[in-house]
Amino acid sequence: MAVDRRKQERVYVRVCTDFDATGYMQPRSVTWSDGRTFTIEKVKDFRPANIYREDCSGYCFTVMIRGEEKHLFFEPADSTFASRIGRWYVMTAN
Repeated sequence: MAVDRRKQERVYVRVCTDFDATGYMQPRSVTWSDGRTFTIEKVKDFRPANIYREDCSGYCFTVMIRGEEKHLFFEPADSTFASRIGRWYVMTAN
């Protein structure tokens, strides 16, 4: 089996998100820095991010975008920033 040795890096993205009355966070779309926006068709799973990668923090949403399964990560903000909840990122290969 071939091993992928490409370095991966975090790319922070804009995510439109809904919160329901119970506080459940539902990502709806992802927008890249170049303005391309992709609708999230379905959220398949939600888990702590370090289950997928040791170097990932926060939470991982397994989502369907354009019929493909993707991982979307939410990184909670440091509590010293009262007006910030957190930010979203994806892992991309260099």
